[in-house]
Amino acid sequence: MNTPPGITAPSDAAGRPVRLGLRENRLQFTLLVVVNICVGGLVGLERTTVPLIGGRVFGLTSDLAVFSFIIAFGVSKALTNLAAGALTARFRRKQLLVTGWLIGIPVPFALAWAPSWGLIVAANVLLGLNQGLTWSMTVNMKIDLVGPARRGLATGLNEAAGYTAVGATAVLTGYLATTHGLRPVPELIGVVFVAAGLALCLVVRDTAAHVALEVAQHSEPLSTGEDTGLKATFARTSWHDRSLRGASQAGLVNNLNDGLTWGVFPLLFTDHGLGLAAVGLIKGLYPILWGLGQTYTGHLSDRVGRKPLIVSGMLVQAVGFVLALALLGRPLLAGILSAVFLGIGTAMVYPALIASVSDHAHPAWRANALGTYRFWRDVGYAAGALVAGVLADTFGLNATVIAAAVLTAASGLLAARWISEHQRRAYA
Repeated sequence: MNTPPGITAPSDAAGRPVRLGLRENRLQFTLLVVVNICVGGLVGLERTTVPLIGGRVFGLTSDLAVFSFIIAFGVSKALTNLAAGALTARFRRKQLLVTGWLIGIPVPFALAWAPSWGLIVAANVLLGLNQGLTWSMTVNMKIDLVGPARRGLATGLNEAAGYTAVGATAVLTGYLATTHGLRPVPELIGVVFVAAGLALCLVVRDTAAHVALEVAQHSEPLSTGEDTGLKATFARTSWHDRSLRGASQAGLVNNLNDGLTWGVFPLLFTDHGLGLAAVGLIKGLYPILWGLGQTYTGHLSDRVGRKPLIVSGMLVQAVGFVLALALLGRPLLAGILSAVFLGIGTAMVYPALIASVSDHAHPAWRANALGTYRFWRDVGYAAGALVAGVLADTFGLNATVIAAAVLTAASGLLAARWISEHQRRAYA
């Protein structure tokens, strides 16, 4: 994109002139896509095997105890997302990206050989820190590179890369668990993701100059005295701004679904006779469709708006939960159809929510707004695991799935009431 008259284009650290746009930054954008494949692959290690490790390896009998690793992951990731926005005011995005990968180094080794469940939970704290920093920075850096006209496409490609990797890794670990056991072979493929992600993020260039250019071009200058700090932005994103509030609650419930299925589906479908490979297929199909679908839905949200995809996507997810129970007499069919609806529904919602938050946030406080949104979204992991554990222990796994369907449909209706479209301007 060309710089408007009267505005001097910033240069990056090497003195190269900076321009916004996907084509203009395609090499750096592509590198960040590959980095996020590694980010998603690392968390995909846990989708099939870890809930079963809790019961079969460590003898846990309480569903809430089994799901404790998801609670640890969700809380640490949510808090890191929130901190990441504030940290961008003090550190460059690339520095935070590298730090996230360094924190993730012990994770696959702990999952493979930890002698106690407590160490598995501790590894998930590190995994949450890793995911909060690396995923936050890859999405922020992509949005920085492309500018406002292609935010939906940028977030769609980012999330597609990450969640396709989550799904592919879940399928692979299910297969490896069938042939080599639950540990350590399935978890050690994470070493490849850590090594590749760390190496690639050392090559990626920082995007501070792109942020400076967008701020200079922005059509709506900051109001005099407007507070861009974390505290003010947290309040604005969480409840003061109606649309941002609507996006935050939808993100929370969306990831509540993911956290709930992460823990519940392996137990539900193995209880109904499916083996590890079949469970791995179900657990992998959901994020694969979620991931691949975003290459289309992110771009579509740039054309038709964010709200239609958000509302309809939440309702499609609710149908997915209904199908999981309605067809449970044929568990493989139930699992596959549920995964298809959950995956498609999440693909509709995910990039549209991030893009909607970006639309309503000024570039000067956008990183904090995205951090706040991602905080509430990833609190959903912990909330989903906590709700699932309590309901499953008290009423059973089926009641847990019914509760998820009701919550998801209600969230879609709230999004319809609160979220408004924002006029997006393609900078000349």
